Amino acid sequence: MKKIILLPLLLVLMSCYDVERNCKDFKTGKFKFEHVVDGVKQTTYFERNDTIEIETYEGKTDTASIRWVSDCEYVLQKLHPKNKAEEKAISMKILTTTKDSYTFEFGMVGYDAKQKGTVTKLGN
Repeated sequence: MKKIILLPLLLVLMSCYDVERNCKDFKTGKFKFEHVVDGVKQTTYFERNDTIEIETYEGKTDTASIRWVSDCEYVLQKLHPKNKAEEKAISMKILTTTKDSYTFEFGMVGYDAKQKGTVTKLGN
């Protein structure tokens, strides 16, 4: 009988748990994104303010505009696309945050396929 009473109590407590998202802490600054491409670890560095993101990957620098949809969601649009694929906007959504990093999902606007990654904020 005690187990039956504890189960609903446990479910109520778990449903009250809310993932912390301090997205405003990550709207601006310098960041690092590490990911694996064809089994090789790659690192992208980028700096972001409210409207622009400047990214450096494999020695190449690119700039994108940022349109914030909410405190935790924004859309990136490359300013100087080199091909049709780069013309497509990328939707970014911050899922969780810690003191110096956030986990996010991203994908092309209008497509269901999403990927996840973790970004680390550099410095203060």
